Amino acid sequence: MLRELLEERRSIRRFQDKAVEAEKIDQLIEVALRSPSSMGRNPWQFVVVTDREKIAALSQSKAHGAAFMKDAPLAIVVAADPEKCDVWIEDCSVATAVIHFAAHELGLGSCWVQIRKRVDAEGNCAEANVARLVSLPENHQVLAMVAIGYAAEEKPGHAKESLPYDHVHYEQFGNCKND
Repeated sequence: MLRELLEERRSIRRFQDKAVEAEKIDQLIEVALRSPSSMGRNPWQFVVVTDREKIAALSQSKAHGAAFMKDAPLAIVVAADPEKCDVWIEDCSVATAVIHFAAHELGLGSCWVQIRKRVDAEGNCAEANVARLVSLPENHQVLAMVAIGYAAEEKPGHAKESLPYDHVHYEQFGNCKND
């Protein structure tokens, strides 16, 4: 069930030195391709990366929050042609979330690495760095990368009591359930 998956799933940043099987990669890509998109335009493009040197290079594409990727056996770059759909960011975000859920269901850990609107240590555009490393066409933009592998860490799910219920409003902003 989706609720159980969401109760258990956490972002994983430490991975075992074990390759992700081709069958599991195929399943991850199939579910990504089944992701809903605005008017069925499917603007997303997925670049599957298993080459350790390329993953290490991708891990340096932005200044903060990607270094852990160097130890991931699998990375998926999520990009799109913005001319294909004006809501490509939303469509790519949905697809990226679907990849996370499928990874967990397959017994894998994953973590989102935001690329859009980020820079590397020298102030260069992280999107351009990733695009160059995976040979994206010039008209494509990168939203994110997903680091995937067998978890080398265990994290408990978030307790229901810790969920930010104060962020939920009924009928109008400010009307919380407990009011």
